[in-house]
Amino acid sequence: MVQHMNRRRFLKQVALYSGGLSLSLPLFRIPESLALDMPVPDVAQVTGSDYTALVKKTMDLLGSMGSFVKPGDKVVVKPNIGWDRSPEQGANTHPEVVSALVVLALDAGADQVQVFDYTCNEKRRCYNNSGMTDAIKSIGSKKARLVHVDQRKFVPVKIAKGQSLKQWDFYKDALTADCYINVPVAKHHGLSRLSLGLKNSMGVIGGRRGALHHDLGQNLADLATVLRPQLTIVDATRILTDNGPQGGSLKDVKVLDTLLGSVDPVAADAMATALFGLAPEDISSTVAAHRMGLGQMDPARINLLSGSV
Repeated sequence: MVQHMNRRRFLKQVALYSGGLSLSLPLFRIPESLALDMPVPDVAQVTGSDYTALVKKTMDLLGSMGSFVKPGDKVVVKPNIGWDRSPEQGANTHPEVVSALVVLALDAGADQVQVFDYTCNEKRRCYNNSGMTDAIKSIGSKKARLVHVDQRKFVPVKIAKGQSLKQWDFYKDALTADCYINVPVAKHHGLSRLSLGLKNSMGVIGGRRGALHHDLGQNLADLATVLRPQLTIVDATRILTDNGPQGGSLKDVKVLDTLLGSVDPVAADAMATALFGLAPEDISSTVAAHRMGLGQMDPARINLLSGSV
């Protein structure tokens, strides 16, 4: 089932769907001139407990994986694997979502699909306990590789359009991929309120990452002028509603069995905020990226495609 959903109906559904995370959803206050100057992007929102089918349906609404991955392509699928947490704890991207995307990329003819993240906790524990090691291994293809970040591959990049940052070190494999697919987990974050697609870029940069938390929203927007994913899939199968980004307690996890996907990373983040009872303008990185012309944040100017499996 596929439906085109208007903003009012979407907000009503999310208010019910999120089970009372907030008593009321805030009003959207988007600068009219900025919103109207941008194209109207599609955002797919799909629900279902079969995560392989969930990924496929999301991709079908966006035009299939073959619209993004061509035969012979080198593909990067970039989840959040930053924390030594199990899938049930909601701090990392769900491994079944990632493996399903990798399989679709291989089916589309990818010559190589790399999966990696620059972790916060010890890298082997993060990869193993998140379930990512077993998930990628279960694909059974030498073309699918879960790799550890190699410090020698960080390269300095000038950020020509940056307002706060003028240069930073980026991971070369992310920059040179024929197709870069951003797969963040949707979760609470103590500093940025939410961690979504724009925040997931922290896993492909080097340097003193902690220093970026000052004026974080603008810094993330500046990074986004360099790192431009062809596709963003926001994993809201399990969301952390509090004590993010690391989490730990299952009391902070809400199972929504949902994915949101778009070619517009700002629109994907904007629509995901409603799952937490927030508005796009509550997230500084969304606002900064929108103001820089990197994507649409006004829900009234976003074409929401709703589906279920």
